[in-house]
Amino acid sequence: MTRLDRVEQTRGRFAGPPLTPRTAVIWSVLRAELDRRGDAELTVLDVGGGTGGFAVPLARAGHRVTVVDASPDALAALTRRAAEAGVADRIAAVQGDGDALAGLVEPAGVDLVLCHSVLEVVDDPTPVVTALATALRPGGAASVLVAGRAAAVLGRAMNGHLDVAAALAADPAGTAGPRDTLRRRYDAPGAAALLDAAGLVVEEIHGVRVLADLLPAAVSDGQSAALVELERALAAQPPYRDLAAQLHLFARRPA
Repeated sequence: MTRLDRVEQTRGRFAGPPLTPRTAVIWSVLRAELDRRGDAELTVLDVGGGTGGFAVPLARAGHRVTVVDASPDALAALTRRAAEAGVADRIAAVQGDGDALAGLVEPAGVDLVLCHSVLEVVDDPTPVVTALATALRPGGAASVLVAGRAAAVLGRAMNGHLDVAAALAADPAGTAGPRDTLRRRYDAPGAAALLDAAGLVVEEIHGVRVLADLLPAAVSDGQSAALVELERALAAQPPYRDLAAQLHLFARRPA
């Protein structure tokens, strides 16, 4: 049984934001973890958390969140959003990027780390993941979201850019050259190996946006609830998982 199954049995303690096709899988995993922790107030670190799409709902649920982001504009928007939600006292904004994370957080002081859409843009993901693992208390959990390699190849090919698709498929890092906006893309084994090397135990891997980016807006907007359930149903099932636009890994520091 995966966390996406267990959340159906535990939903209610942490309501969180409405599930959307692009976030349903991630929130389902996080909901199950928060429910597993019961009424405990968690210390959360959100690396690259931007304007607070995850931080604000977590703060509203009673947790304390530190958001580290390189963009001062994003952090300013986060501060406004937190104030409007009445949780400014539960959110701390820290300017900094993932490459400097080791110098920004205390070791073994965090219950939950979020690192979403960061490892594909930093200079070197290895020290960032090491810093994430170091920041966690024993038994703490990490939610890591990375760009999927297979989806990028298929997407370029389906749009007629066969040369770009071929470059992505052949490049060891899964990029299409100097004009690519990402430094690397991942498959499930590669992403899991990165976390494993930092001492984290990967418990589950899910695909995020298996179908959401492929469907016409009329379909995704008109059948949003059905699409959410289909995304959740396919998220843990190869080959669908491995073709998703993003891969979500849920890992834990051994107690």
